[in-house]
This record gives sequence, structure tokens and C-alpha cells, in this order.
Amino acid sequence: MRAWDEREGLVAMHQIRGVGWGTLDKLRQAGWDPGRPPEKEEMKTWRKAGVSSATIGRIREKWTPRWVERVSRELEKREIRAVTLLDGEYPPLLGQLPQPPWVLYVRGDVSHLQGPGLAVVGTRKPTSYGKRVTRQLAGNIADRGWTVVSGLAAGVDGEAHRAALEAGGRTVAVLGCGVDVVYPRHHRDLYKEVVRKGAVISEVPPGTEPRPGLFPRRNRIISGLSWGTLVVEAAEKSGSLITAHHSLEQGREVFAVPGPVTSAWSRGTNRLIQEGAKCVIDADDLWMELNHVPQPEAPLREGPLPGTELQPQEQVLLDLLGEEPLTVDSLADRSDLPLGELHRQLLQLQVKGWVRQLPGAQFVKK
Repeated sequence: MRAWDEREGLVAMHQIRGVGWGTLDKLRQAGWDPGRPPEKEEMKTWRKAGVSSATIGRIREKWTPRWVERVSRELEKREIRAVTLLDGEYPPLLGQLPQPPWVLYVRGDVSHLQGPGLAVVGTRKPTSYGKRVTRQLAGNIADRGWTVVSGLAAGVDGEAHRAALEAGGRTVAVLGCGVDVVYPRHHRDLYKEVVRKGAVISEVPPGTEPRPGLFPRRNRIISGLSWGTLVVEAAEKSGSLITAHHSLEQGREVFAVPGPVTSAWSRGTNRLIQEGAKCVIDADDLWMELNHVPQPEAPLREGPLPGTELQPQEQVLLDLLGEEPLTVDSLADRSDLPLGELHRQLLQLQVKGWVRQLPGAQFVKK
């Protein structure tokens, strides 16, 4: 007889201290039924299956109808969705892993876990070259209707998420902490934007603070959600190389952007290319390897507003801009415009949808 919904029972069990992937696996192998409280004889089989007495004691104390209802209510209150291996919404690629997460906690649009994804990862301290290449490639991935998957970390991860959002595309951030914990803290605004337009996910219960051991584990999810992993810049002992190695183990593609041999931030990517990763010069190199994947419908991208013809001076200023960011001072030198007039023209170009402002008072053409 059912005491509660099977999937709700699984989620509630997952939030009991000491119950992780291994414990859930042992319980399932012992014939555990997530839809009702266990009987005494069942708990004896759990002990034989390798579940510790302390964990069994906590389960006996906690796992009650009241606890199941409380967990469900708390998740709803915090606007967090729990997606389990029992659900049709569970990401199909992730479900192919040898040890897929039993539960994923999601804030945002759960449907973003279904489409084809490509991981974009790299160093937390990218060069200007790394930032530019990340934005260019991640923007193209999003333009094609693919989901940009990354870890919301500082550096390349953040640039990849921003580029996908600016392209009006899909992006998923996989956290090494609870889905309701913002880390790093300075990405609070980016986190909110990804929740609003994409999805933020985690395999650990809400409220879990970041710990070093959680990040290598979350890297297997980043690669597991993706048909391949693109590493833009990485030192020789970078965490993003762990994601690339997970991709190899999972039978997915590995891509790397080459960089100067003198740059410490390109040693990891150059080494990957030496070891057989696909060298990526432009986005076509990605699609050449991924042409066997059913292609999604590309999103409608917002361009310049209709009826927003450029004035002669605006056109001159726009011609000075390209993919390389320019500061206001550089534009002032090249355009011979007074600073006041320059700021006015730049504001007009932003309103009309031709120009985008970057941090540090830098501007690029959209």
C-alpha cells in the first residue's frame, strides 16, 4: 500500500543526512520501495547490503509521511523542482552515465535539460583572447539552438553563460553546491539571469555550501549533459581538464581552442590537442563533428529595432567597432568626438540594438 508518491519518497530520502548516491544504490539493490515506510525486516536487508547502522537509524527516525510532506513543501516554497531518475523529464544523455544522479534539483526552465547541449569550460582567469573566443563560440552554439552548459564559475564559465543569454539562447549552469546557493558570490546577478532565462541545477540537496570535493563531481554532470566538451583556456592542472576527461570516459567529444605556446593558460588546451582533442579554430569545427546529432530549431535573436536607421555620425562610430572591445578613450581618439557627444552617440547605438557595453566601459558591435 502506497503511503506517498514514489518519486516524492525518493527525493525525501535523498535529503536525509548520510544518504548519497551509494546509499540509494544499495537500497535499490536491496529491493527498497520509495513509496512507503520500511518494515523492520526490510531494514535488516539494508544492513546486509552495506548501509551503516547510523544511516539506517536516521532513516527510521526521519523518513515519515511528515518528512516527505515537509521536503515537498519546502521545495515548492523555494521554487525548486526535483527531477528524479523515475521522471520522463530526466535528461536523456545524463541517464546514460554509469552513475547518474538519482535526483537533480532545478531552478528555472526544466525543459532546457532536454535539448542537445555542449559544455563550454575553461580557466577562472582568462586572457582577453580567452574571453573573446568564449563569447564568439558560446554565442554561436546558442545561435544554433544548442544549450550552452557550464559551471557558473568565474572566468570562461561566466562568459559562456552570458554569451548564450545575449544570443537569446539556452544555457544550463551546474553548481558544486545547493541549487539555492550562489557561488561565486559576485555572480549573483548572472545566477538570477540564468534562473530567469535558463536553468540552474545541482545534484546535492538545497542549502549545501560549496566544498572542494563537490566540484569534481559536478564536472561529470556538466559533461554528462553534453554531446561534447569545449575547453577554451586551461592551465596544465585545471579543473576544466577534469570535465574533458569525463567527456572521454562517457564517450563524448572533446574540443580544445589552441593558444600561444608561451601562455600558461593555453598549455592545458594545447596538450589536449596533442592527445587527440579536436582543434577548434571556429564554430564550423564543432558542427563538423556533431553533424550526426539532430539539430534543434535556432532561437529568434533580437537584432536592431525596425525603423532605427543610423545617423551619419552613428555609422562612423559603428564602423570603428568590431569584435575586439574598445574603451571610451580609444573611441574618442579614433573618432575625434568630444566625450559628451561620444557618450550620447554610444547610448543611441545601444538603444537601437547595434552596440553592446562590456564591463570596464568597453564597447563592441553586436
